[in-house]
Amino acid sequence: MIKETIESDILIIGAGLTGLTIAYALKNSGLSIKIVEARSRLGGIETVRTNDGVKVEMGATWLGSKHTYLARLLSELGIETFEQIIGETAIYEEISTSPHYLARIPPNPEPSLRIVGGSEVLIKKLSSFISSETIFLDTKVVSIKQNEAGAFADCIHSIFKSKIVISTLPPNLLVNTINFDSALPQSLVSVAKNTHTWMGESIKIALSYPTPFWRSVELSGTIMSNVGPIPEMYDHSNIEDNKYALMGFLNGSYFQLTKEERLDIIMKQLKKYYGKLAESYISYEERIWRTEAETFTPYESNVLPHQSNGDDVYQETYLDGRLMLAGTETSSYYSGYMEGAVYSALLTSQKVLAKFRK
Repeated sequence: MIKETIESDILIIGAGLTGLTIAYALKNSGLSIKIVEARSRLGGIETVRTNDGVKVEMGATWLGSKHTYLARLLSELGIETFEQIIGETAIYEEISTSPHYLARIPPNPEPSLRIVGGSEVLIKKLSSFISSETIFLDTKVVSIKQNEAGAFADCIHSIFKSKIVISTLPPNLLVNTINFDSALPQSLVSVAKNTHTWMGESIKIALSYPTPFWRSVELSGTIMSNVGPIPEMYDHSNIEDNKYALMGFLNGSYFQLTKEERLDIIMKQLKKYYGKLAESYISYEERIWRTEAETFTPYESNVLPHQSNGDDVYQETYLDGRLMLAGTETSSYYSGYMEGAVYSALLTSQKVLAKFRK
């Protein structure tokens, strides 16, 4: 089969927050850009709408006042934020041999914020500035070759020829799923294989409810447990306060259970706090990021949270200057957060402009 060759100045691998922000930042540069995304949807960020119409975040959720690059981008795009409901107390479970209790939460001068309408609003807004002819979904890069004519990214049905390739994939995923005809430096490969994939081992869970019963004086929608299996959970209702949910994390070790088994252990924990009210949920959603092949691939050895994030090797270019690395894991600033993804994107776009001005 003869594959179609699609040419551009820039090829971005990954249509998540970093990739779309790079394209947005370069939209008036005059450079031709193509974006390939292995998933059938945009964004690593994922906002899911439950069957009762509640939007729950299965990926990136919160930002803070110190996330200045993200805040500036949101303001530029006309996207609003609202404060995460924490409340004055939290259900706290310190050890398994002692009962849970309501612990008072001190005032937080820098509250966590959420995006009005869900984190997907940011992805949709960024993509609205990008031509539909620029983005190729369901397009996974298998290998990258280079010669004097440029870089060639080989996909199942097409070959993308460009002057610069920008990978926004988690580094461990990049070096384990894409073949390079010109070997990457061992120093880069070694660090990449030991770089933590943010959210990679996480299990996010959410339950929607007809009423926010947890807001009564004796209860709380904020859960902190050293016992688990849910270590933390929060009120996840919308800004209009007419759609209600609890959203949090499940211990990542439960990824091998069935969805029904996970829900069962979740219910056992929530019923300790809320009694029969916990069973009144309308919808249950979960995302096991470890099983998302376009985000996570197993490490070769034990990797700790934030390990090697923002390492110096990610600030260099490779393949004779034709390969740049970007993404929140590569960012030296707020790695693992949306802020890190945006910062990385803006820094990378500056590098691209500088290269083409030469």
